[in-house]
Amino acid sequence: MNYIKKRINSFRCAFQGISSLFKETPNFLIQLAGAIVALLMGLFFRISNVEWLILVLLIGCILSLEAINSALENLSDYACKKEIHPTIKKVKDLSAAAVLIMAMAALVVGVAIFLPRIVLLFE
Repeated sequence: MNYIKKRINSFRCAFQGISSLFKETPNFLIQLAGAIVALLMGLFFRISNVEWLILVLLIGCILSLEAINSALENLSDYACKKEIHPTIKKVKDLSAAAVLIMAMAALVVGVAIFLPRIVLLFE
């Protein structure tokens, strides 16, 4: 029974983390809005099953990376007491770069999936 309580608590902590993302991370909300737009476009254009899988996987990657980025930023701020330190700055910059790289890759995929369909609408 102790095992089950620990698993339930781990899910509770994960949901608290998601709540923190909504409350404290503006970039998460921007990325979530983009994800919702992409999902709605997927419904509108009736994308294929493979395209859905790619779209959902990319959305999950971006939102997960933003959560990791936020965690690293919070830990970094705590470790250096919010003072500017070159190593901490580099860690935070690299973490943010990871999110940006994934977002740019997702944008390329989104353009490949949706642009041909958008062009067809205007022909």
